[in-house]
Amino acid sequence: MAAEVEARKCIGADCGNNAGTLQCPTCLKQGIDSFFCSQDCFKRNWGSHKTVHKAKSNILTNLFPPKVVSEPDPATGHYNPFPTFPFTGSLRPVYPLSPRRAVPESVRLPDYAHDGIPRSEQKFVGRHNITILNKKEQEGMRKVCRLAREVLDIAARAIKPGVTTDYIDEVVHKACMERDSYPSPLNYMHFPKSVCTSINETICHGIPDQRPLEDGDIINIDVTLYHGGFHGDINETYYVGEKALSNPDAVRVVETARECLDKSIEIVKPGMLFREPGNVIEKHAKSRNCSVVKSYCGHGINQLFHCAPNIPHYAKNKAVGAAKPGMCFTIEPMINIGTHRDKTWPDDWTSTTADGSLSAQFEHTLLVTEDGVEVLTARLPDSPGGPVPMPSTDVKETENGAA
Repeated sequence: MAAEVEARKCIGADCGNNAGTLQCPTCLKQGIDSFFCSQDCFKRNWGSHKTVHKAKSNILTNLFPPKVVSEPDPATGHYNPFPTFPFTGSLRPVYPLSPRRAVPESVRLPDYAHDGIPRSEQKFVGRHNITILNKKEQEGMRKVCRLAREVLDIAARAIKPGVTTDYIDEVVHKACMERDSYPSPLNYMHFPKSVCTSINETICHGIPDQRPLEDGDIINIDVTLYHGGFHGDINETYYVGEKALSNPDAVRVVETARECLDKSIEIVKPGMLFREPGNVIEKHAKSRNCSVVKSYCGHGINQLFHCAPNIPHYAKNKAVGAAKPGMCFTIEPMINIGTHRDKTWPDDWTSTTADGSLSAQFEHTLLVTEDGVEVLTARLPDSPGGPVPMPSTDVKETENGAA
């Protein structure tokens, strides 16, 4: 007697429905099976699903590296690896990247450290059940998140004009090693560095390189540590030099992103629907005449770097599910001065605003408690950065939150 064929399930991270015939077109081109139950589910899960494409494309890139068609600067040896790419703003990659930084054998590694493939996460793709951490596991998350905060603060103190993002990567890597921790981004889906550094029009996933920071830049530093079997994820955006603080657009986008995160955390408690933070975030962003990036979302985090639930940051999203005590997830709104649309560089990681306008982001790892929320990556009394006054003449807020 033949066994019944199990119904094919939708691979949406927040969906438990049976899949239809809808497939991701990029996966089809790459020979990957990926079926969704609906177009809406496909769109809702795009931010997390497209990491599957990165893994495949990065493997091909490693096997067949592209030719460098721009001449290195004779004085520095630096070059732009994508000279024909239509960049949306003034930022350019400055290669060569430094060699991959070593990790001692004593440091506990996540499963993707050697080959770049997070197999433990892939086992949970398409599952809608969300991990509830017990008391011991919650303590593990508290510890790694405290360490992540320490490392981010160390990196932030290194920010000044003339410092390269590669140097910040070195600072982060060294601080992780001193804490017997693995820098979670390193070789995750083949990401080449230990931290993400996103400057000016870069929304997220900027790769540290040889470009020196300039007076007037804004920079997001996104740190994640793996320690004791758990990941802790945090990022903040900082002003570089005095010129950035005197730029009303820079201050508006940075402080709006900071406020959006703070306001969304205020509503986190048992029973909060995962679609609700997006409503809070977009309402406030619009009141500051800013837009919200839709391509990336907050995510579950625990023993896995990325898992269910997805937490979209835009209004009227259709995320499924509600918060329960013991859940850990991030909220990490990406806020733009101009359009919400994004464009990815040929490195398959660096995501920039489609119009070259400024972008800022803030992120915390959160633990849902019995009666509210615990911010596991909360700022310390001596944490660098912090809010500055919002320019008073930029945007007039209205009572209904529309600019």
